[in-house]
Amino acid sequence: MREIAPGEMIQATIAPLDNHPVEVWQHCEGNPSTSITNLGSVAGAEFGLWEMSAGSLLDVESEEVFLVLTGEATVEFLEPKLPTLRLFPGSIVRLADGMQTRWTIHKRPLRKLYLAARVPPDNSALTSEL
Repeated sequence: MREIAPGEMIQATIAPLDNHPVEVWQHCEGNPSTSITNLGSVAGAEFGLWEMSAGSLLDVESEEVFLVLTGEATVEFLEPKLPTLRLFPGSIVRLADGMQTRWTIHKRPLRKLYLAARVPPDNSALTSEL
């Protein structure tokens, strides 16, 4: 998918995305896959779609705000220790750079629209911290 132009529209809940298996260090349970598609930028922040199939994975977060569009999940905060969130369509969540999380997707894929300060980094160097 390409960046969205001013005045253009996409159907975010059904736009085709290309999912790929998660990295070895991220895998927890099931056979999760993810997709991230940058749709553009506004006021210096990037926005796009992220999707994860059923299963569980570890992640190290970037500074981001997101809105769940489809699916249900739980997000456990490993570092810092915070209450587990139950996500469903309409949930809005803010994440901070460096948070360590465990995402568990239930049944159908979870899709979110994100707004981030930058493209999420390659976290493979942080695997020893998880």
